[in-house]
Amino acid sequence: MYNKVITLYKSTDKNVPLIVFNTFEGDGEGVYKELQNMGCSFINLLVVGNIDWNHDMSPWYMPSIYSKEKSFSGGADGYLKLLIDEILPKAKELIEGEPEFIGIAGYSLAGLFAVYAMYKTDVFDRVASMSGSLWFYDFMEYCKRNDCRKLPDKIYFSLGDKEANTRNPILKTVEDNTRELSEYFKNLGSEVIFELNKGNHFTNTSLRSAKGIKAIL
Repeated sequence: MYNKVITLYKSTDKNVPLIVFNTFEGDGEGVYKELQNMGCSFINLLVVGNIDWNHDMSPWYMPSIYSKEKSFSGGADGYLKLLIDEILPKAKELIEGEPEFIGIAGYSLAGLFAVYAMYKTDVFDRVASMSGSLWFYDFMEYCKRNDCRKLPDKIYFSLGDKEANTRNPILKTVEDNTRELSEYFKNLGSEVIFELNKGNHFTNTSLRSAKGIKAIL
């Protein structure tokens, strides 16, 4: 049995969107509350926690960008299979009716994973990547070399306006890469929303996550 912690914030309404949100810690309650405050009650929010972050959310191996952290070990394909084969079908049994559409959303490395998932499965109709780790090695090239399994009809990207202000040469690329990918998917035909928020990577993460989810509803 998988060791993920699954929390389903279920709507009482039938046939409303189902959004998958992979979270670094906790059960997503802060994000769900922000969504409620924004009036987004017609939504089923499926939150997956207890994720092996640097493994499950990374598409391939990349050495750590900080000396004391674990390397990224490229377990995204395995986790995505678990999500699609086991976690999502169970959630669909529990919600009312059939979801109007299924979206995937995530912050930081989970924002990278949300974009990567477009290339590996046709399950997701909409994608939200908040402060996505789009500095990840070779990721831009991967996106342009390959075709999406399903081009989402809506994609949301956001970033803090101070995130690129860093001495780390890898992280420094994040804003240029995010803007470039936004234009790339727009040219392919998706409705793309790009938003720059005030602050660094760790500012108002629940609020920013909720804003991204609302944008793709």
